[in-house]
Amino acid sequence: MKSKLRIVVIIIVLGSIASIIYGFSIKLENLSRANAFIGGGTAGLFLVAMPLFLFNESKGKNMKDYMLTKENIQKMQSKEEKKSENQ
Repeated sequence: MKSKLRIVVIIIVLGSIASIIYGFSIKLENLSRANAFIGGGTAGLFLVAMPLFLFNESKGKNMKDYMLTKENIQKMQSKEEKKSENQ
């Protein structure tokens, strides 16, 4: 079952894309209104949907696993050595 936040993100993304498409479709008729729709759709994607998506997907993950620490660099170097021996 999808989480509620995922459904909200999908709705925001679809609404933003629809707003951008609508803005481009009315660009010849009303330029200022078209630019407002295009800008609103873009802001919806990047200022609302993307942070919500990143927040939802990063739940339960340890951020230290994704940082470059001495420990993680040593793990990566040991994996590279193993790969080079097998080739």
